[in-house]
Amino acid sequence: MDEEMAKLGDVKFVINVGDSFYPRGLTGKDDPQWDTKWRNRYSQELRSVPWHSVYGNHDYHQDPGVCSDNVPDGAQINADINNLDYFYMPDYNWYREEPELDLEIVGLDLNNYMNMWNNNTPATEHSFTDCRYTACEADCYPRMKNRAIGGFDLFKDRAAKTTAKNMLVFSHYPTDYWWDTSSDDPSGDFLASLSDTRPYVTYFGGHRHNTDQHTTKSIAPNNNWIVGGGGGWGCDGSEQGFVVGEISSDGAMTTRAVLVDPGLCCDVLAEAESLV
Repeated sequence: MDEEMAKLGDVKFVINVGDSFYPRGLTGKDDPQWDTKWRNRYSQELRSVPWHSVYGNHDYHQDPGVCSDNVPDGAQINADINNLDYFYMPDYNWYREEPELDLEIVGLDLNNYMNMWNNNTPATEHSFTDCRYTACEADCYPRMKNRAIGGFDLFKDRAAKTTAKNMLVFSHYPTDYWWDTSSDDPSGDFLASLSDTRPYVTYFGGHRHNTDQHTTKSIAPNNNWIVGGGGGWGCDGSEQGFVVGEISSDGAMTTRAVLVDPGLCCDVLAEAESLV
C-alpha cells in the first residue's frame, strides 16, 4: 500500500470495509488495539489521509456502541475528519459529499445480514447472530435490525438526492449477500438499486477474506468488488490484496486490484493459528 500510494501521488482517502479489530473489536477509544492493530501496522504516510470506515461483525462483540443508541459511544465512531488518529466514521450509516471529486461516499451498517451466505433462509429470518457475544443480547437484535434498515433508507435517499457523477457505496458485506430479491425484507431491492442507480455506483464489500469480482453478484452497468483481505484472521482464497480506485479529470471512475503473494498473510496466519 505504501508503494502504491507513492506511485499514485494524490491519494484522498482509504475505504475500510470493517472487521478491523479481530476477534472481538474494541472496548473504547483508548483501547491499545488502535496502536497494535492499526497505528503500528500502517505507516504514518498511509494514515495521513482519512480512513472512511464501517463496522464489521467482529468489531461489535465488545464495542460499547452495540449496547447503546447514543452514537458517540461507539469505540470507532469519529465525526472529525481532521482527526487522523482514528478512522472517520461519523455514524453507523453515513454519507459524505466530495464535490471536488464529483463524488459522494456512503457507508452502511448491514450487519443484521451477516449470515446471508445461507441462501436456504429468507432475508426476513436473518439477524445479527453475533449479538450472542455482546453484553446486551436481547437488546442487540432489534438495534442491529434498525441500523440495517437505516442503512438501506440512507442509500435510497442519497441515490435520489445526490448531484455527484459517482457514488462510492460500501458495507461489510459483498453483493452476493443480497440474493433474496423476491423478499419483502428491506434488503430485497438493494441489489437492483445498486444496478439501476444513476449516478455511477462503485460498491465495496468484505467479510470473506479475498479480493475479487468473480465471487460476487454483478451490479452491471455499475461496478463492485469484495475487498476482504486475509491479514486479520484467515484466507478464503489466493487473491490477497486491495483495490485502487481512480477518478479522472472528466469524472470517470476506474478500479483495479493490487494483489500480493498470499504467503505474506496466509502462511503467517496459519503458523500463528497453529500456536493458539
